[in-house]
Amino acid sequence: MQPHPDTGKIIVNCAVITVSDTRSHLTDKSGQLIKQLLLNADRAVGYYTIIKDEPTQIKSQLQALNNIDVVIFNGGTGIAPRDTTYDAISSLLEKTLPGFGELFRYLSYKEIGSRAIASRAIAGVYQNILVFSVPGSSNAVKLAMNELILPELEHLVTQLQA
Repeated sequence: MQPHPDTGKIIVNCAVITVSDTRSHLTDKSGQLIKQLLLNADRAVGYYTIIKDEPTQIKSQLQALNNIDVVIFNGGTGIAPRDTTYDAISSLLEKTLPGFGELFRYLSYKEIGSRAIASRAIAGVYQNILVFSVPGSSNAVKLAMNELILPELEHLVTQLQA
């Protein structure tokens, strides 16, 4: 189904950042799931952390990353007052991938119905780093990773390196 298949494996160094006011390294199932799915797909995880849902922390984490090709944020994508991930990230993106959020919400709608409209999942590019932001639920992480991120990761990173 790919219009032009990728030619070979490339090294993709990833960062996983959980945005949560309540999760710890022991309770961060979604961040651990992202890490495991990346490792299962032969992708390197060079950085992992949990930060509070504070716009300044979210922005500074993204701005401080070095030697990373892809960063995947999870958490803080809803509309509650403390959900600020979308706002922080979208203000930094130089290019957006609107199709990611659109497809994520469509696939979510098929699973959870109309509540999918509250998701502000987003993807784009910041300083040549591919950035994804997905909801913090494990089901949302599985959906985003298996259906959208992992199948296109190599292609998108290759496009940025061209």
